[in-house]
Amino acid sequence: MENKKHIDRRSFLERTAIAGTAGVIGAAFLSSCSKKRSAKELGLPLLDDHAPHGRKLKAGLIGCGHRGTGALLNFLSAGPGLEVGALADVFPEKIADVRQRLERYNITVPDDRCFAGLDGYKKVMESDVDVVLLVTPPFFRPEHFRAAVEAKKHVFMEKPVAVDPVGIRSVIASARMAKTLGLNVVTGTQRRHQRDYIATYERIANGAIGKPVAAKAFWNQEHVWFRRRQEGWTDMEYMLRNWNNYTWLSGDHILDTHIHNIDIVNWFMEMTPQAAVGYGGRHRRVTGDQYDFFSIDFNYGNGISSHSMCRQIDNCANGVGEIIMGTKGYTNCFNTIYNLDGSIKWQYQYPKDKDGNQMTTVKISPYIQEHIHLVTAIRTNHYVNEGEQTALSNLTAIMGRESAYTGKRITWDEIYNSNLKLGPEDLTMDNVDMSRFVTPIPGTAVRG
Repeated sequence: MENKKHIDRRSFLERTAIAGTAGVIGAAFLSSCSKKRSAKELGLPLLDDHAPHGRKLKAGLIGCGHRGTGALLNFLSAGPGLEVGALADVFPEKIADVRQRLERYNITVPDDRCFAGLDGYKKVMESDVDVVLLVTPPFFRPEHFRAAVEAKKHVFMEKPVAVDPVGIRSVIASARMAKTLGLNVVTGTQRRHQRDYIATYERIANGAIGKPVAAKAFWNQEHVWFRRRQEGWTDMEYMLRNWNNYTWLSGDHILDTHIHNIDIVNWFMEMTPQAAVGYGGRHRRVTGDQYDFFSIDFNYGNGISSHSMCRQIDNCANGVGEIIMGTKGYTNCFNTIYNLDGSIKWQYQYPKDKDGNQMTTVKISPYIQEHIHLVTAIRTNHYVNEGEQTALSNLTAIMGRESAYTGKRITWDEIYNSNLKLGPEDLTMDNVDMSRFVTPIPGTAVRG
């Protein structure tokens, strides 16, 4: 990649951000076409059981928490010739935890390959790693992704890819720059790498339920983890250790978890919504500034809408999934297509285990499949870049969140061009003005 011409990022960002909405809203759903579209035409990934042999690839992990550790192990499981090249995290003990975990697999990461602190990621970019895994709190993703592309590294990055519209535009510009440089980018949208979802989507895209007319998406669960403030922690340390409960770091749970369902609806609809009206509230959370629940109506135009809801409250009815309704049937998106009368039209056939018993899950975990996709792309020149498509689904979730936070109807163009930028301007590990991080009140908030 070192022979690729240098691209000035500032001018690149200026050129690409202006054109950001072109071709997004107007994408037509082609399910009624008589010609069947192939997997390649639909942009579906190769579904190999493991990545092929090829040149050795070293990965640098940035963000050594639970998901970061999992992503690194998923990468190492994707195929042969994969190694750990560097580790970085704000907190040294997080790095120590990953090193201890890796020792169980006889993998040693030396001290001079471990970088703590807010600028530790820069040392990873300067190292000889081939791939970087970006698994920090989402606030940091745009900056880290930009640095990875400028350092000419292939990228795996978890979702969400940003927490605000300014970050989304940065990610889109970086993704386009990565394409120009031939850098592969895979994101943590596991369902797009999950074999049952892919098989269902291919049939829906080729007309199995006719034209989509409505959808719903939901991620309702109990409250997830939180941290109480400990004596001696500065404001910043507390928020970083409790990042999942602060909107500027996580984007709120409509981004952190429900984005998966929102992304599926956009994928199956083959377009992004034109506007959102939503509401939400907070009654049970004990830390942070986030909502407990959201209920959003996404308007896709031409009378098509999706009801999108998510909740994190204990002792309530739970469920995760998506439904797409069409003129000729409907689907749960991941393994079954129904006729309008509710009878089953098609079901995904799961494989059998070594004893001949029918399995209820796909053969390869989608968490590993996405890394197989990335490594295969690098080694075989089957280029992949999911940065922009994930950013657009991410922006859809932001549009819904901001509608709920403000009580306003928000259009796609408004949110795409918004100057809303969350978080402190200057990041230090010291105390900050905590009055900035308050729970939004609909009807009074003015944002971006």
